[in-house]
Amino acid sequence: MFVYLPEGYYRDDTRYPVLYLLHGARGNELSWMEKGQLLDRIDSLKAIGAMEECIVVLPNVNQYDNESDYGNGRCKAAFESLFKVDGSTESAFVRDVVAVVDSLYRTKREKNARAIAGLSIGGMQSIYISAGFPDTFGYVGAFSPMIHNYVMPSPYSKFYNFLGRKLKTQFADPPRLYAVMTGEKDYFILPVRCYDKRLTRKGYAHELVINPGAHEWYNWTDFCERFLQKLWK
Repeated sequence: MFVYLPEGYYRDDTRYPVLYLLHGARGNELSWMEKGQLLDRIDSLKAIGAMEECIVVLPNVNQYDNESDYGNGRCKAAFESLFKVDGSTESAFVRDVVAVVDSLYRTKREKNARAIAGLSIGGMQSIYISAGFPDTFGYVGAFSPMIHNYVMPSPYSKFYNFLGRKLKTQFADPPRLYAVMTGEKDYFILPVRCYDKRLTRKGYAHELVINPGAHEWYNWTDFCERFLQKLWK
């Protein structure tokens, strides 16, 4: 993972909230920096006072078979990523990423000081990780999420089953922000609309943002900028 620290991190003993930002298929821990120009966008938002200081964690959340398959954090082909989602990365996320970050950095270690967001398959992972660990994340962002009908059994592992039940627990003490964002020509626009309707029917407070355009970086960078400006408010 890469960890972005606020400019004044080493000047005092301030503790900071944390955003965990996930990549999509064909991505790795570099994607948000190389393709999404994340650091430049953070600097621009901070320069105009549009976002609060925070730590940003960019983990590699690909599912690799072994150390050799990992190959220095290689980007996986899209179909390889989509068909190898077995839930082991997601179920270990809090233990192996959040707990490690908390042990290494001066973080605020409570739910409403943690956010998780991601694009495409990372958006799906953000939905399920936050639902699977409802006491961990107070802000959730799903950018063009690859989702399925959550009433039916998941085509993936058991970690991806029973989302309806998990959402009921999650929204009993709801996130401060639960944002689902996609493009009107995105591959997943129909399941996203279905998901929005189900959240609305259940009375789960959330935001739906639909941009022009498709499943592309110009949308994901816009969604991320919007999300960053709403964190910790």
